[in-house]
Amino acid sequence: MARKNQKAPWEPEEEIIWVSKSEMKRDMEELQKLGEELVGLKPAVLEKFPLSEDLREAIADAQRFKNEARRRQLQRIGKLMRYEDPEPIQAALDKVRNKHSQATAALHKLEMLRDRVVEEGDKAIDDVMELYPEADRQRLRQLARQAAKEKKAGKPAKSYREIFQILKALNEEEI
Repeated sequence: MARKNQKAPWEPEEEIIWVSKSEMKRDMEELQKLGEELVGLKPAVLEKFPLSEDLREAIADAQRFKNEARRRQLQRIGKLMRYEDPEPIQAALDKVRNKHSQATAALHKLEMLRDRVVEEGDKAIDDVMELYPEADRQRLRQLARQAAKEKKAGKPAKSYREIFQILKALNEEEI
């Protein structure tokens, strides 16, 4: 006769996966950190995240709280995160972060293009015209000359900044 805790020899064995308490705590801390990152986002950005209504409310509350109440609320968010699938949330968060880094990279690219326009002159302006055919060649040439003069005279870089603003506007129109 088989005891309650023992399986009969003909029953298939189930593989039991043991998870240590420390590993469970680490997982919960990761979820809480993910929740903290969500609290740091603006409400308009959070709308795009796949979150339950309870979690949305908890995040909104945590954004209002300060000090100890915030800490407790973050723990509550961590607890609520246990019932959520963290992968789509993490993917959406990565997407938001990547969007920011892409915007930064685009601005750096425009800054380099502006530097080329000021230093190289017409050759760089021709490149700008290829990228942005609607650009005003005459205005760019004028600003490039003024920027070079300002730089040589040690004056504030007004034209230099204006070239960047023009390039930025052209880039935004293209997108």
